[in-house]
Amino acid sequence: MAGLPGSGKSTIAEIIGARIGATVVSVDPIESAILSAGIDADQPTGLAAYLVAEAIAESVLVAGRSVIIDAVNAVEPARMQWRDLAARTEAVLRVIEVVCSDEELHRERLAKRVRNLPHVEELTWRAVEQSVEGYESWTGHSAAMPRVTVDSVQSLGSNVDAAVAFIHG
Repeated sequence: MAGLPGSGKSTIAEIIGARIGATVVSVDPIESAILSAGIDADQPTGLAAYLVAEAIAESVLVAGRSVIIDAVNAVEPARMQWRDLAARTEAVLRVIEVVCSDEELHRERLAKRVRNLPHVEELTWRAVEQSVEGYESWTGHSAAMPRVTVDSVQSLGSNVDAAVAFIHG
């Protein structure tokens, strides 16, 4: 999964996971756990969370099961992390990017979101705007990754159906 915070990634990931029997590994609860352990928030906890998610995902893949990584994946190194994991484990990689083309709806969803993650504050719209600034285009090596983009303005059912169809390719 890839996309800005509050775009609908987690909701779509959970439904896809249930539908296809895949384990969902979400970076945000991992980062919350890292912070709960007393690691200072000024440390690279986001990177640490991605690395822990990778280790968990690898163990799932090695066990012969499918995995969905629920993360923003805003930059090329994060995207290459999953490409390299797929290559190492001989897994089929499919990227589902979630966007929300209606800014007002995106703001509304973000304002209502309650994730109950200790030590991780709910994001503000300003944080999403900052994420937009750091969200890299799908160029370079990531441009070659098989990817579909779904817009969470569309119905949840149609987005899940489109994503599952893409996964089964």
